[in-house]
Amino acid sequence: VVCLESDLQDGQMKEVDVGRHSVLLTRCEGKYSAIGNQCTHYGAPLSKGFFSGNKLRCPWHGSCFNVLTGDLEEFPGMDSLPCHKVKIENKKVYVSECVVFVCVCCLKDSTRLVFLHFVVFNSFLGAASLTCAETLRQENFGGRIIMVTREDLLPYDKTRLSKVMNVSSDTIMLRSMEFFHQYDIEVWLRKEALSVDMDKKMVTFDDGTVQNYDQLLLSTGCRAKGLDLPGMKLDNVKMLETPEDMLLEKDVRFHMIDSVTEIRGMNGKVKEVVLKSGKVIPTDVLIVGIGEYNSLNKVNEPVYVPLLQCMRTNVPDVFCAGDMAFFPLTIAKNQLVNIGHWQMAQAQGKIAALNMLNKATELTSIPFYWTVLLNKTIRYAGYGEGYTEIVMKGQFQFEERKFLALYIKDDEVIAAVGLNYDPVVSAVAERLLSGKVITKEEAQSDDPSWLQVS
Repeated sequence: VVCLESDLQDGQMKEVDVGRHSVLLTRCEGKYSAIGNQCTHYGAPLSKGFFSGNKLRCPWHGSCFNVLTGDLEEFPGMDSLPCHKVKIENKKVYVSECVVFVCVCCLKDSTRLVFLHFVVFNSFLGAASLTCAETLRQENFGGRIIMVTREDLLPYDKTRLSKVMNVSSDTIMLRSMEFFHQYDIEVWLRKEALSVDMDKKMVTFDDGTVQNYDQLLLSTGCRAKGLDLPGMKLDNVKMLETPEDMLLEKDVRFHMIDSVTEIRGMNGKVKEVVLKSGKVIPTDVLIVGIGEYNSLNKVNEPVYVPLLQCMRTNVPDVFCAGDMAFFPLTIAKNQLVNIGHWQMAQAQGKIAALNMLNKATELTSIPFYWTVLLNKTIRYAGYGEGYTEIVMKGQFQFEERKFLALYIKDDEVIAAVGLNYDPVVSAVAERLLSGKVITKEEAQSDDPSWLQVS
């Protein structure tokens, strides 16, 4: 027994302990449901999230789940939530400790789908290709799936390289090799694609092998941006691209409002780094982590692939997703945009998979970003390009580090950014996804009802 039937009203939720499980009890249209309380992305407590209708959004990074089924409906979550059986007797709500799992059966056919990482420059198996492959299996596709990468690593959470010191590759893998074996997904490591003949539907690799495909996903990932300075080719200059580039940080010091102007070397290695301020820093190893570009260009400039609807290129049976995709964004009135972010790459991978299976589906996801500065997380939802004014909510105080900014264009909210204002940014994301406009007048109002979706 976790509560009385009358304890929750529609649209309310409550965190309860059931045996060894932290369970989130919700009530929607008079029906109680019980799901896991931890987001499948980074473990955020969903009890602190935004609940509207039958949808629940994570307060941290915007993952969205169906409270009736536990299904993942918006990324960056990796999996659906476990469900618990609920029954009501004598006006009491009972929740079973048993977790309900759903098995996916795959049909068998001979169709081959090759997910090609056109890995010319340090590309990696990332969010878009993994989500595409998983979605195909979830949708009962039983044909051959091949994922190809130049790297020697399975898909991993590359975003954590810049956030977690001394991370090891085994702790950030998104899926284990056993997972790929279980779902019959081939992963070809240390294999570089040299060319694609899109008329013959044929890929040629660096080892001389050739692979035919029926449908192709271009998802190259990204490569690290280097400093445009002499000395970048010295032996102990490292790029922040893989777990192997990480070192244990000790005695960290920050040099703010400064930049590197010179790299000095001796005997083929970095000796010291000169800053714009004139400071000279003795250097054993220089790690460069200043951003990234997608992987199709030799210079530090991005290359984009303009897409039609549904993540299709203008070449039949060739799709594209991830950092190189220049795609129509629904909330921007189908303006072609490039958003090199984890959550959108996952969403694009799923949409590509559905359309490969001739399940016509357009991308409607709301961009959701986050970053951590001084141990505080800033969250952003929407697409704010072209905004004309900003509505600030709450009194921003340095000591509290708390604010919410709503970006306005044509008297409507098109994006929101918040610091310590959870779960409002997630609420804005859900409102934008529902297609219901947040007017400038609502944004300026102190009445919180404008956040409601249904």
